[in-house]
Parts: sequence; structure tokens; C-alpha cells
Amino acid sequence: MSGPKLFEPFHVGNLTLDNRIVIAPMCQYSAVDGAMTDWHLIHLGQLALSGAALLTIEATAVLPEGRISHADVGLWDDATQAAMKRVLDGVRAHSDMPIAIQLGHAGRKASTHVPWQGGAQIAPDAANGWQTVAPSALPFTPGTHAPAALDRAGIERVREAFVAAARRADNLGLDAIQLHGAHGYLLHQFLSPISNRRDDDYGGSLGNRMRLPLEIFDAVRAVFPAHKPVTMRVSGTDWVEGGWDIDQTVAFAQALESRGCDAIHVSSGGNDPRQAIPVGPSYQVPLARAVKQAVTIPVIAVGLITDFEQAEAIVGTGDADLIAIARTILYDPRWPWHAAAHLGASVKAAPQYLRCQPRQYKHLFDQAGG
Repeated sequence: MSGPKLFEPFHVGNLTLDNRIVIAPMCQYSAVDGAMTDWHLIHLGQLALSGAALLTIEATAVLPEGRISHADVGLWDDATQAAMKRVLDGVRAHSDMPIAIQLGHAGRKASTHVPWQGGAQIAPDAANGWQTVAPSALPFTPGTHAPAALDRAGIERVREAFVAAARRADNLGLDAIQLHGAHGYLLHQFLSPISNRRDDDYGGSLGNRMRLPLEIFDAVRAVFPAHKPVTMRVSGTDWVEGGWDIDQTVAFAQALESRGCDAIHVSSGGNDPRQAIPVGPSYQVPLARAVKQAVTIPVIAVGLITDFEQAEAIVGTGDADLIAIARTILYDPRWPWHAAAHLGASVKAAPQYLRCQPRQYKHLFDQAGG
């Protein structure tokens, strides 16, 4: 009898994963001028000891104006790269877990307060605020300061910033890149007819709306080493009538696959405050399933995956190849350990922790350690 699917090894491109559990990127709003701090060392360090298969660094802005808030992480110059190297060196000293980075640009959803201060947009002339940019001059929330519509030079600057950040990611020895095309940020803004009202080659038809995200994927793929995966996170739907939907997502995923994308991470929403999301356990899994039925590359499901049997069912039935957890692992940083114990599997643990193995789970820890 075979063991649990959740703890079977898996490959994304040439990257070998010990199991099917991915730690999704989670913004910490704790950077200074884009530079990681001790908080990131503590935060990422504990997650790197969790027994998951892959750790993904939070949404990392490719330009200062691409940050969600003034406290977001960036990777746009030598200073931000050096700060990230310090954190990565500390994490890698005690963990061999592969580390990916999510590169993004917040577009019209930039220039905000941190969430625990309300998260509202900050005006360009106020402290910690700046002029946002987007495909079209349409604010995310009615009544707030409108973004500036990107011209051709602005589009080129964004594209080149993704390329430069990808090169820095490789210099840092990161194992994979995830491009952020979800949650209402810039690439998603170009994809959705709700936020993209352009009348040039980057707006209108589905092919035109996909143009910039695909150009950025191609440009990043061209400079990031071929043996390292480049993936994309997408919102499967805007949850708004007339917006981005699963059929368009499938077409986008197929276009990405044809260009050599290594995996698709399917989330949803974030592009319009009118969204009506049917939140509940596994509520986004049907979106991942629809994409998986249309492509051959790996698909990652995310969204209120909290239960061990639930996670096993998602990968065991083929709805997705991997599951990603975020808030779940913040609440329980040893979730992969507990899932392995529940399902009768083994998981990596740092040698310093091996003695904590409960007697009833005597085969829980892989004795090779972390």
C-alpha cells in the first residue's frame, strides 16, 4: 500500500521537492527602504525548519514605486540585494530547503499604509506615499488618487526592472522565481478588462491584455538560468461579472506553458473591491482543477487549506500537484510535521530537534535531518 501522496517527492522543472507542501509568499511589511531586516531572518528562518518542500519569499518589488507599502521588500539595487543576502545566508546556514522569490509590482494598489494601520492608500504628496501607475488611469477604490497610465517608456521600464531583479535573484542563488500575476497587482491589472481599458497593443483583446505579462515572463525566462524554474501566480477569477475569469486564466496558462513556464500557482480575486468571494475550505481548488485539466505543467492550489486530510485529498485526487499554505503555517509553523504524523509519513527535521519526536510517531523524522 502506497504512502500519502502529500509526502511523495515531486519535480518542478529541474528542482526536486521533498514533498508537495509549498510555503506561499507572505508580505511582512517590515522592510526599511526595500531592505530586509532581522524580522525577515527570524520569519523565514523558522519557516525553513518547518518540513515543507519549498519556501517562497514574499512579494518583492522590482521598483520602489512597485511596493505595496513603504515597508515592503524590494530587489532593485545593491543595497536591497545585500540585505536579502544577509537574510539568506542566515537561513541557509541551518536549512537546505529550496528558496524561491516572488517578483512583483503593485501597480495601482501601491502606496498604502501597512495592514495594521488600516491599509488605505496614501496620497502621493503625503509621507510614505507616491504616484502609482497602472495600465489605465482607474483607481482601485473609487474616490482615491488615480494611477498614471503607463506609456510605452513606462512599460519598458517595468519590463527591464523585472529582468534586473531576476538577475539579482540568480546572483543570490535563489532556486526559483515566481512572477506575481495575481491579487490585483500590476500584471493582473493588465490581464483584467476591469482594470485595463487601453486602446493600444496592450489592451482590448485577450491577446493584447496578456501581452505584457507574457513579455515579462519571456524576458525573465531568458536571463534566469535554464535549469531553475520560473513560475507564475495567477488569480483564476476576479469574482466580478465581466472581469477576468477562469476561461481566460486557462488561455493564459496555456500560453505560459508554450513559453516554458514551469508551474502555475492558482489563487483568485484582489482586483476589484466589488468581488464576491465564496470563502470556505478549498474554495479556490476548482480553479486549480480547471487549469490542471488544460495544461501538463504542475499546478499549485492555495486558499484555506488547513486540514491534513483536505490537503492529501487535493493532491491525491489530482486536483493539483502541490498545495501552498500561508496563514496556516503562520498559525502552526510545524504544520508539515503534524501532517506527516497524521498521515503516517516522514519529514525532515533539523538535528537539533530530533529528540522532540513523540514516541507514538517513531518514524516521523527523516534521520538525515534538515
